[in-house]
Amino acid sequence: MIRLLATVFLLLAALPARAETIAIVNARLLTMGPQGEIERGTVVVRDGRIAAVGANVAIPTGARVIDGNGGILTPGFIQADSTLGTVEVSQVPASADRATHHDSISAAFDISLGLNPDSILLPVARLAGITRAVVTPLYDDRGNRRLLFAGQAAVIDLGQRPDMVTRPRVAMVLEMGESGAERGGGARGAEIAALRALIDDVRHFARNLALYDRGAGRPQTLSRTDLEALIPVVEGRMPLIVRVDRAADIREAIAFARAERLRIILDGAAEGWRVADEISRAGIPVILDPMSNLPHSFAELGATMENAARLHTAGVTIILKTGSGVAHRARELRYGAGNAVAYGLPYEAALAAITINPARTFGVAERIGSIEPGKDADLVLWTGDPFEPLSQPRAILVRGVEQPLSARPLDLRDRYRSMN
Repeated sequence: MIRLLATVFLLLAALPARAETIAIVNARLLTMGPQGEIERGTVVVRDGRIAAVGANVAIPTGARVIDGNGGILTPGFIQADSTLGTVEVSQVPASADRATHHDSISAAFDISLGLNPDSILLPVARLAGITRAVVTPLYDDRGNRRLLFAGQAAVIDLGQRPDMVTRPRVAMVLEMGESGAERGGGARGAEIAALRALIDDVRHFARNLALYDRGAGRPQTLSRTDLEALIPVVEGRMPLIVRVDRAADIREAIAFARAERLRIILDGAAEGWRVADEISRAGIPVILDPMSNLPHSFAELGATMENAARLHTAGVTIILKTGSGVAHRARELRYGAGNAVAYGLPYEAALAAITINPARTFGVAERIGSIEPGKDADLVLWTGDPFEPLSQPRAILVRGVEQPLSARPLDLRDRYRSMN
């Protein structure tokens, strides 16, 4: 009996915090949805989802009321191209699950497996208003590994619960340009030729599965697991995140995607502004760092902090990231958005670039990205303008559960301050 009670207790303890009914009142709502901006409104949250939004919303009996005191309520931010949940200390390999150097696993590497919901980096990012992240794999080329794909990305939440994966396998990751050329044979043209051959292999594999099951298929460069992982890409069901910066390389990526009938998302695009009209005509979203303005390589000679504004003006859907995807710098997202505004990006476009744009691009807009009834209650109540560094979150909800406004760095600060 004691053993049974102990088991029940452990199971109950493992359950995520139960979402309650909450009413956030007296706040300026930047919904990023059909209702736009509501100067003084109310949002009701029930069972983890947004139940009602508006200027005249009845507060349910028994709801816990959070008074916004005239502050700003936004959807939770989404950090794109991040390694949150996959790393603690970059220089400690045992704490990093962001890349594989397996000889036959590249495209099949699924970063949604092996995530750490207890990562101490999650609360730090959450305090910056980030409630979700698009986690993307990196490359690990030790041993002269030449496989071209990094693996599959996933959307996660930062609520520190076991079921943190919002949607796995949302995109495949590929580097082109300088890094891709080095991995693909030492030249850009060599990588493109290799990619064409691989795409043809995947299509042949998909059409002839029965032959391969009998061991009669043609020889392949990729392993069976990689071939299977790439089928959704060649069929257009999974987008390909292409990391590229130089204007000429962006043109090559667009041409390659058009020829092979692939859906792509450009990542980096430091010189994207130079080919903004071509990107716009192709209908390709761009993930970029608005703080990128220094040429770290010959592919980034045209880097400018006006990149986001110029791409937006051309009609490109932009998604902002910060820190080049480094998890330890995810918290800088809102500062990057604010700088993008300072360099010409309209305020609403900057907010869309860290909320609804990534949600739509990665196929999760039915759940997150805006304040609308029926969506997950990812909400952040700010003391002031969220792009202003002095503004701070007063309340953060992830899937309707209010999160603690604390993180390990703050706990350590308070611990040692009390010792003085």
